[in-house]
Parts: sequence; structure tokens; C-alpha cells
Amino acid sequence: MKKMSDLRDVAMQSKAWPFEEARALLKRYEKAPPEKGYVLFETGYGPSGLPHIGTFGEVLRTTMIRRAFEVISDIPTRLICFSDDLDGMRKVPENVPNQEMLYANIQKPLTSVPDPFGEYDSFGAHNNAMLRRFLDTFGFEYEFYSATEFYGSGQFDPTLRLMVERYDDIMAIMLKSLREERQQTYSAFLPIHPETGRVLYVPMKEVNAKDYTITFDDETGREWTLPVTGGNVKLQWKPDFGARWAALGVDFEMYGKDHATNTPIYDGICRTLGGRAPNHFTYELFLDELGQKISKSKGNGLTIDEWLHYASSESLSYFMYQKPKTAKRMHFDVIPKAVDEYHQQLRGYATQDAAAQLNNPVYHIHRGNVPASDMVIPFAMLLNLASVSSAETKETLWGFIARYVPEASPEQNPGMDAAAAFAVRYYNDKVKPTKVFRLPTEPERAALEDLLAELRVWQGGADAEALQNLVFAIGNKHEFQPLRDWFKALYEVLLGASEGPRFGGFIALYGVNETIALIERALAGDLVA
Repeated sequence: MKKMSDLRDVAMQSKAWPFEEARALLKRYEKAPPEKGYVLFETGYGPSGLPHIGTFGEVLRTTMIRRAFEVISDIPTRLICFSDDLDGMRKVPENVPNQEMLYANIQKPLTSVPDPFGEYDSFGAHNNAMLRRFLDTFGFEYEFYSATEFYGSGQFDPTLRLMVERYDDIMAIMLKSLREERQQTYSAFLPIHPETGRVLYVPMKEVNAKDYTITFDDETGREWTLPVTGGNVKLQWKPDFGARWAALGVDFEMYGKDHATNTPIYDGICRTLGGRAPNHFTYELFLDELGQKISKSKGNGLTIDEWLHYASSESLSYFMYQKPKTAKRMHFDVIPKAVDEYHQQLRGYATQDAAAQLNNPVYHIHRGNVPASDMVIPFAMLLNLASVSSAETKETLWGFIARYVPEASPEQNPGMDAAAAFAVRYYNDKVKPTKVFRLPTEPERAALEDLLAELRVWQGGADAEALQNLVFAIGNKHEFQPLRDWFKALYEVLLGASEGPRFGGFIALYGVNETIALIERALAGDLVA
């Protein structure tokens, strides 16, 4: 990579989305640097359930833009991860224990709900700890803010007082977005009941700008007057967005497409409170395998821990980098493809010029310090190898890998070694239960017998390309139309899957004699049995 000044010139022209967003953010301060002395990035987290993979994606992508900004500007940066843990628990997550206890604490702030896992002071504290654990695991540099502390410590008090003073203006913004029935009861302030501790959704009888109090009736009709400061109230979530931006001086925040229609509301409230609306980035939603939005309370879709059980963190980062404005299905089948594409990009990086390198996802994953790939076998191939060898340990796979690439070893190829262990896990947990072998049709049987005969007299060693040409030649000889039907037959009959690797490479890796035995078992019907 070029020296810093040259790199900055190239980055100013890069079409990689982190640099495009960074350049837009730099324009925010083209006339003068920020008075606060830094550019502030923020990501929000609603700890109503365990952190899911979408939360990770939001922090990762924000960090990528932050690092891109640091390439093109000398203005210092900060990243705040803000947890809205004062929010009332409106529904009980389906994927946590002690459901009855949680139901008994409905509408209490998450930091007042007991931890159903019995590990932390509250459910909010538990989920915050989960969030911070994975942020720390991935090496994110951030400052953690808790809404409970933000409201209770007085840090938010000046903005809350301003909310009272400009309450009519705030309400005018909000009421435009509400149905008539909701307008009658809506308040930007949510009092926390002094006795029950529950977050109340009740209309205000008075918002007093002289003493900064609110007056309301609780559910029983009893009247209360509370100061808006000191953690006695919280803001509804839409006003909270804009008020937080104004209070902290947020310059950049990204959020999912489901927030997009609220952006004018957030911005308007921020401006009403004297702040400057931040730059935004709206990303498409993460979906489960059925195309439904991932939900913390449902626990659908992949978790961070599940991905990391089967593949590296870098492959997850690669998946998150790709097309952030396109909806992504987060399910197990995407993992092998992400692993192999990530390593393909690693291999390409060293041969690229500076402009191409800045457009390469691995530059943003590794902050410019891009390692070399030591994957000598594609992950998808390892899965097929695990299948036909009935591998229970990575050592089984290494027996084949070392024969195919003698210079490779677990010590010299730690990434390959880790991938072998991942492949065994992934195969046994996710592939093996779904494998369905079938018998060949008569035309397929004739072609397989022909391939078997050729392999029995093969003298070409482990030449993957020559073996691939042999497989092609037999498919053409037996007039498969289209030719991919021949390869599909190989996968379904020999591997129990509808898709698979380049078959010549598979034979070279697995071994000619081993492939002969595999075909013989398939023709005898043993694989189906």
C-alpha cells in the first residue's frame, strides 16, 4: 500500500461504500472542524433480547466507515455504543428461561427486570454484558453508554429541560406522524412509576416549564407530579433518538430500513433541541432462512456464537461488508460461501493496485493490514471431504490435505487447520442430517462405470485439472444435455447433495483409489442403504 498522503488521494476517489460515506461525512466539516474536537459515531442497541448478528453488523459497518474517515481526515473520532436499557420490557423474549418471572416484570425498565439467567443484577445488565463481550471479542474500539446511567446521572438533564421548554414544538413534530386516536394519548415523556417502577404510557395533564415537571394520572387514576430529570422519566423512542443526537452531538448513525420513514422525525427533534442532525446510513434488514426479519425476542436467524462455531470471524465480517443496502438472509447455508469468497479476496489483494485494494472487502476487514491466505483447500471442498471420509476430527482431513499439498501443515497453515475443525463441525451438525443419496439412472450408471474404468487405469497422479478434463470427457461422451446434469448426478449419487466442488479437484484431494471405492459403493447401492 502507498504512503499515507498517496493513500488519502486514492481513498478520496474510491467507490468502496465505507469511503463514500466517509467523504460525505467529511463535507459536514469542510468549512470548519467540529467545536467539540472530534467526529462522533454512534450505534444504538435495544437490550430487550440477546444481541443478534444484526447488532454486530451495525457496529462493524459503522467501524468500517469510521476507519475510512480516519484515512481521509485528521479529525479525531469517537464511537459510542448506546444501550437503551431504560426502555420498558414490552414483551417477554421467547428464547430465554424463567418466562413467568419475566412476565411478572412486564413494563419495568430492562435494568430493573431480574436477570432470568441469574448471572447479573438485571436483564438489561445481562444483555449489555453480552453486547460488550462480543464487541470486545472482535476488537472494536468504542465507548459504552447506558441509558439508565445517562438519564440517572444528570448527563441528559439539560436536554430534558429543553424538551420541556420546547414541548409543544416536539409534540407538533410527533403528532403529524400519529393516527388521530393515538394523538389523544401520546406524550413524548414516559414517566417511571415511583411505586411500581413500571414505565407508563399515559397522557400528560401538564408539562411545566417553570419547574421542569410533568403531571399525569397513573392507571389507577392517581395523580403524580415528577421532575423530568434524575431518571424519573424516559423519552419515547422516537424523541429519544433525536434528543440523544442533540445531547451528544452525534455526527453519524446508521440503522435498519425499518427506521427510514422516521428519519425526518429524528432530525426534526434534534434540530428543535438546537442540535445538528447527523449523517445517516440506512441498511437493508437481516432475514432468516424463511425471509422473515431477524428478531431478538424470537431468536430466529443465526447468532454470532453460531457463526463462530462453524467459521472464522473474518468470514462473518466479509459477509457483513457485502452490499449493505441489499437484504441478507442469515442462515447456515451462507457460511461456506462466505468463507471461500473471503479467502478468494485475500489471495487477490496482493496482486492489486492501490485503488483495487481499497475496493477490496479485506482492506476494510483488516484495516489495511491484510494477511495472506493459507487456505490450500476451499472450505466447500473440505465439507465434501468430511462427508465421504466420515471425518470426526480435523486430523482425518489433514491426512488427505497433507497428501494433496505436502508442504502444508497445521503449524504452517493455522487458518487451514482451524477451517478443517470448522468443516468437521459444520458437516456433522448441518450437512450430514440433510444428506440424501440416490441410485443412478441407467444412463448415469453407464457413465459412472465408464469413469470407474478410466480411474482404475489412471496414471496421471493427483493432477486436478487432468482429472477434471477426464470427468468432462465422460460427460460429453455419454451426451449429457446440459453437461451440468452429469455433475449434478455425481453430487447426488456420490455425495448426497445437489451441489458440489469441481469434481476433478475432489478426486485429486480425496484420492483416485478412494474415489474408485466410493463409486463402487454407489453402484452397489451401499450409499443409499
